[in-house]
Amino acid sequence: MANNNQHKNLAYYMALPYTIQIRPMNDESGHYFFATVAELDGCQSDGDTFAEAYESVREAMEGYLSVKLEFGDDIPEPVGEDQFSGKFNVRVPKSLHRQLSERAAAENVSLNQYCLYKLSK
Repeated sequence: MANNNQHKNLAYYMALPYTIQIRPMNDESGHYFFATVAELDGCQSDGDTFAEAYESVREAMEGYLSVKLEFGDDIPEPVGEDQFSGKFNVRVPKSLHRQLSERAAAENVSLNQYCLYKLSK
């Protein structure tokens, strides 16, 4: 997932749709909002408000990415929806395959439809 970043600059990376997670915290430090960037290990910050935590983590991202670029380190990029085909193979025991097939037939649906239904629960 890491990419060669020879021709990519800070603006390029800051424009990518990284996954920023912000959650309210209540601990010995008090009440605040803690923000992390899922794809950038160790890139985190906090703020007294949600908006403050967001702005603070964006600043942390700039610093994190600048250092990575300066040293020529690989920088992970967010995974886009287009990287998922909607298909994957799963090996199951023959007995489970049989059980699922029988349940699908009893419901008058395909095995694929039945498994999709069960996975979505």
